[in-house]
Amino acid sequence: MSLSDTYETNVLNYLFTASAATRPTAWYVGLQTSSNTDDTPGAEISGGAYARQSVALSVTGNLATNSGVLAWPTATSEWGDITSVAVYDAATSGNQIAHADLTVVKNVGVGDNFRIMSGQLDITLE
Repeated sequence: MSLSDTYETNVLNYLFTASAATRPTAWYVGLQTSSNTDDTPGAEISGGAYARQSVALSVTGNLATNSGVLAWPTATSEWGDITSVAVYDAATSGNQIAHADLTVVKNVGVGDNFRIMSGQLDITLE
């Protein structure tokens, strides 16, 4: 996953200036039907029982990973092709923290579920 421009700036400010960066107190994963960029989130799913899912992350070295299964509710309408995911600092609106395209596109139709298994959402700094 790549950090958004906002959070790249926060990291640099934290490391190299006396400026204070506001640290999130909760993290949420959202699903998109188009790719993200560092400054523009992709088109996030809306409707059909969709909601961002809260995520607990564990950190080892330069890797942060989800410590539990992320499970979205059963879709009550077509969500379409999920092509990317993003981590946000709020359950709705808020700021995109990090983003990545999926290695495999997943189509979510009525009655389908989307899951990310434990340890499968990786965020690294290199």
